[in-house]
Amino acid sequence: MSQARRFLLELQRELGGTIPFDRFMAEALHNPAFGYYATRIRGIGPRGDFSTFATLGAPLARPIAEWVHSTRQRHIVEIGAGNGKLARSVLRELGFAARLARRYHIVETSPRLREAQEKELRGFRIQWHATPAEALAATGNSAAIFSNELPDAFPCRIFEKTATGEWHELHIELDPIRQVLRPATLPDSTAFTLGLPPGSRIEVHESYRQWLAEWVPAFHSGAMLTIDYGSPVETLYHRRPQGTLRGYALHQRLDLEEILAAPGLADITADVNFTDLETWGTALGLRTLAHTTLSEFLGKKSAPTEAFRALIQSPSGGRCSVSAQA
Repeated sequence: MSQARRFLLELQRELGGTIPFDRFMAEALHNPAFGYYATRIRGIGPRGDFSTFATLGAPLARPIAEWVHSTRQRHIVEIGAGNGKLARSVLRELGFAARLARRYHIVETSPRLREAQEKELRGFRIQWHATPAEALAATGNSAAIFSNELPDAFPCRIFEKTATGEWHELHIELDPIRQVLRPATLPDSTAFTLGLPPGSRIEVHESYRQWLAEWVPAFHSGAMLTIDYGSPVETLYHRRPQGTLRGYALHQRLDLEEILAAPGLADITADVNFTDLETWGTALGLRTLAHTTLSEFLGKKSAPTEAFRALIQSPSGGRCSVSAQA
């Protein structure tokens, strides 16, 4: 029996016989002994398990650098920098004088990815941090903060609408693997307002909302750019009644049953509800400056960008000179 399965079976016993899916996902991705990001990730890009928009040769660096310039912030914070290639490209696009005038910070929790970033960014002046709160403390709570494909990787809760119209939460049983629906207190999400039929499933990135609440109150001025795949809530589950969750290993897409059979061996992701991101940000004191397709942010249309969104927010009471378009 694998280390992951032994751990999860013991956890299942401690939790009373089932594991909520978001807890399973958290352990499968981040457990220090067997989690995918902690121990198994092979890299990002053609030789890894999956590719991000940036590793596909997409033109993200220049628009992000232009956006950074427009914020007039001295500190730049990238949260979840992957293999470091986007950071290197952004730094080069900023130019020599701007690099001297600014400090670049990276928030990274994966030891393997940080190692890759340090190798990729050798020669640049970078400061690494374990949390956004730590990064903000180093910046005087004022920065241009950005991320590329970050919220989608946060553990999500999964809910299914029953025949009686109630939403129940997905739990997991192991040995043998079985999906179990249980009544639950519903989190704050606009997805529950959709008139979806019984049998429909939705994902809620509640762990991302909780993560934001840990550090956004200390974010006093600047702006935050969030790029990810997803959509506003009204189109998120169009033609996808079983939700958007999937896994990736060696660029092969995995369904839920395959994910459950191989904890720690694959990336797990779900599309982002950008209406939730706006709503949660407002509740935490952020105002939305722009919410566009990635095509509009890049200033050009291309097929790969149509599934991506760009959200720009700033502290409601803080200083920010960034315009709606970089």
